[in-house]
Amino acid sequence: MKVQYDPEFVEKLKKQNVRVSNSFRKAIKIFSKNPADPRLHVHELKREYKGLKSIDVTVNWRAIYEEITEGNDLIIYFVTLGTHRQLYK
Repeated sequence: MKVQYDPEFVEKLKKQNVRVSNSFRKAIKIFSKNPADPRLHVHELKREYKGLKSIDVTVNWRAIYEEITEGNDLIIYFVTLGTHRQLYK
């Protein structure tokens, strides 16, 4: 499994406070070891995010990603980051 980030995702992450940035780093460590870890609350999304999945970064922050298969490789491509309210208006 490879993890990649959309440039927009990186920019949003850079603009966040230290708490959100650190929480995202912790979530990625957990995700890299076990993408199904229940602490992440991984779930498939609907509507405008249909086909994508989300992980919890904090109680209120989410990171949305796409799973892409290239040959035998699974790429986890993080596309956006935001609060629950920002993402699911």
